[in-house]
Amino acid sequence: MVERADTEELTTDEVAGIQARTVRVLAAGQVLGGVAFGATISLGALLAADLSGDESLSGFATASVTLGAALCAIPLARLAGARGRRFALTLGNVFALIGIATVIAAAAMRIFPLLLVGVVLIGAGNAGNLQSRFAATDLAAPARRGRDLGTVVWATTVGGVLGPLMLTPGEMLGEVVGMPRLTGAYLFSIVAQLAALILYLVALRPDPLRVTQRIARAAVSAGPVAAEVDRPIAARYAVFATAASHVVMASVMAMTPVHLSHLAHIGHGAATTDVTLLVGTTIALHVLGMYGASPLFGALADRLGRVQTVLIGQGLFAASLLTAAVWSDVQAAVVVALVLLGLGWSASTVAGSSLLTESTPVALRPKRQGVSDTAMTASAAVGAVLAGLVLGWLGYGALALFALGVVAATTLLSPLGRR
Repeated sequence: MVERADTEELTTDEVAGIQARTVRVLAAGQVLGGVAFGATISLGALLAADLSGDESLSGFATASVTLGAALCAIPLARLAGARGRRFALTLGNVFALIGIATVIAAAAMRIFPLLLVGVVLIGAGNAGNLQSRFAATDLAAPARRGRDLGTVVWATTVGGVLGPLMLTPGEMLGEVVGMPRLTGAYLFSIVAQLAALILYLVALRPDPLRVTQRIARAAVSAGPVAAEVDRPIAARYAVFATAASHVVMASVMAMTPVHLSHLAHIGHGAATTDVTLLVGTTIALHVLGMYGASPLFGALADRLGRVQTVLIGQGLFAASLLTAAVWSDVQAAVVVALVLLGLGWSASTVAGSSLLTESTPVALRPKRQGVSDTAMTASAAVGAVLAGLVLGWLGYGALALFALGVVAATTLLSPLGRR
């Protein structure tokens, strides 16, 4: 069936209606995506350490997630530009489902390299999931761009918090059905990914990016119009700030499950189930920080400005990293640091993504958005590997101090975002 938005002129009210529907569909998809990826965030480092027998290699799990996202971000962005957001998002769901099946097989056969292959495929799926925040800005009015983006990011809170909390029930269910150790929670991931795939196929109509492209073509064909503003320097800073913030968040967060496991065993001689519960709860609170306040940061970005909100995020990062560095041996302090880490990521990512979109003409947006996601995920992959080495050699507190240097660089370069 041909979509009305591709064949007839749209009024302003109709565009607003399409945008409202798009935000609702994307938000529902993010709930499901959060459930699916929440288990991967929590279990990746633990599975990598278990299968490899070397905790210093635990960072390779998060590195593989981000590597998969980095490899697929630009191709999926190009596909979105050519065939629409719906095609790119559903293809990402397919990658993730294949990856989850591969991870379960790797755990059953205890093959560490195969585990990394599966996690790379899950990361490829995450590349599609990341595009949701940009899809929320395709038809957004400039005065609401940050809030619409923040609303979609916020929706990940529900699934993102539930995902890590499914670790213990997942383990119990996995034992009942005979799944490998630590993989039971992936049962919930499979169901969530399938539901998200069906949702996008059925409900993301008309496609927001295709509508935006059509509106832009119609404006050009109607006669002389004011040229779209292109601010390449500001766009480059947006790419850098988003990537740097993701590096800080991913590198510290990826090593926290391993660090908490050490604290629990050394301080309390905790059982495996207790450690899993501690890790799942901590990551759930971290994810709540990442997504729960995103509408607030979106509103701040619309009201105070994109760069100012990025700087708020860097301030939250600094508070988090100093807490982790000074009180690295205190479980409660580590939990607080992870919550602040999530809040810093939320402010920086929502504002940085909004800055990138409004600094770029429609024709160039998919390409630059793909470059941004590639830079974000590739640099985080390197950061996660280095984080594992730093944790093994120097400890968790030193890792936090290294990340603080990235925060300083993002802050010092912020004037570029206003050019």
